[in-house]
Amino acid sequence: MAGLAFEGPNPDVDVLDGINGLAKDAPHWVNKAMEYIGEYGIIAALAVLCLIAWWSARRRPGAAGAVAGLVWAPLAAGIALLANIPIREFVERPRPFKDHAGLAVLIPGKSDFSFVSDHATLTMAVGVGLFIAHRTYGLIGIALALAEGFCRVYMGVHYPTDVIGGFALGTAVALLLAPLAQALLVPLTTAIGRSKAYWLVRAPGVPVDGRPGQDGEGSRVVATGPALPRGTEERDKDLAA
Repeated sequence: MAGLAFEGPNPDVDVLDGINGLAKDAPHWVNKAMEYIGEYGIIAALAVLCLIAWWSARRRPGAAGAVAGLVWAPLAAGIALLANIPIREFVERPRPFKDHAGLAVLIPGKSDFSFVSDHATLTMAVGVGLFIAHRTYGLIGIALALAEGFCRVYMGVHYPTDVIGGFALGTAVALLLAPLAQALLVPLTTAIGRSKAYWLVRAPGVPVDGRPGQDGEGSRVVATGPALPRGTEERDKDLAA
């Protein structure tokens, strides 16, 4: 396939020109910052977000299920990137700067195909995967993915539809395969939570399955009732006598 083509007015190119035009008027240091953020920074921020979410999930009841959901987020991103390989080869869409002169290209030298954007695919898959496991962290992740999409167009390396396609692919993989992933990952994280490497899944004292059971060192967690007022025990003994 020779790539995506449009006849007549092309809103894809119009939006590209509008967003990329911001780079033409921006100071050099702003463009350098956008280059770093769009290529590496947001992905690094998502990695840190996943670590924070994992650290928090270890302290929740039923930590095994929560951690399994978080493990799925980067796995979904990897699967989505693999799924994008045949899509790119089939569509064969050139990078926008190859067909449209005058763009401000912040990262020159990219020679692979444009549709769909790997960065948009990866970041949205992680964001949606986080959202499945934890709403707050997921919303932050999705916001970072949207920022990544803006950066890719700003940098002149993708059309807006490349980004939208990446968002759709990442979302589809993260959502559609989530039930199967949970069915496979929850038993695995539960087993790890009951092993000597339990700290990978749960903090000490947190039951692995959300029910009173084993603490972090393998001793039984015994539920106790409220403390009796002082003297109650002695009075009960006297009454029994």
